[in-house]
Amino acid sequence: MLTHRNQQCVRWLTVVLFAAAMAWVESATVFYLREMLGRIEPYQPNPLPIVGSIGPVELARELATLVMLLMVGLLAGRTWRGRLGYAAVAFGVWDIGYYLFLKLICGWPHSLLDWDILFLLPLPWWGPVLAPMLIALLMIVWGTLASRLEPEGLHCGASPLAWALNFLGIALALYVFMADALCACRQGVDALRHMLPTRFNWPLFLFASLLMAAPILRRRRQPIRACAKTKTEAEARS
Repeated sequence: MLTHRNQQCVRWLTVVLFAAAMAWVESATVFYLREMLGRIEPYQPNPLPIVGSIGPVELARELATLVMLLMVGLLAGRTWRGRLGYAAVAFGVWDIGYYLFLKLICGWPHSLLDWDILFLLPLPWWGPVLAPMLIALLMIVWGTLASRLEPEGLHCGASPLAWALNFLGIALALYVFMADALCACRQGVDALRHMLPTRFNWPLFLFASLLMAAPILRRRRQPIRACAKTKTEAEARS
C-alpha cells in the first residue's frame, strides 16, 4: 500500500508526464502552423500574417491549453494550495518541454536568446526564449513545494507580503513581454501585426523574476521542522 508521501510522488510524476505529452502536442501543432505559413522562425517581417480563420482558432487553442493545464492541477491536488501547485508544475513542464521538442522537430530555437511570440492574449507577448523558461522553472519549484511539502491543514506557506511581491513581479513581467505591443496597438491593428521588438528589458525582467520568487525564498527560509511541529499540533488538536 502506498504511503501518503509515495502517493504525492505518483501524482507529481503523473502531472509531469501529462504536461510533457501536452508539450509535444503543442510543439507539433506550432510546427505545422509555422511550416504552413513559412514562419519556422517567428522573428521576421510580417510575423503575424492574416490567413483565413487561423487567427481566431489559434487564440481559442491557446485559451484551451491554459484551461487544460489548470484542470489537471485541480484534478491532482486535494487542497487549493496543492491544486495550484500541480497546475504550476504542469505549466512549467509544458513550457520548457515545448521548446525542447520544437528544437528536436525543426531545429529552432537556435539559442536561448532567440525571439519568440510567447502568447497572443490579450496582446502579442514577445521575448527571448530564455525568459519564459526562467519563469517556468520558478513555477516548477514553487509548485513542487506547494504540492509535496505543504500537507493539508498546515499554515507554513508564504506570507501575504511575499504574495504581494509575487503579484507585482507577475505584473512587471507581463509589462516587459507586452511593452512593444502596448506601444504598437496605439497605431492600429496593422502596426501590431507587423511590430518586431528590438530590445528586451532584461534588468526589469530579472527584477520581476526576483519578486516572483518571493514565495519560494520565504518558504526556503522557513525551517521544515517548523512545519512538522505545526503538523504535530494539528494532529493533537484533532
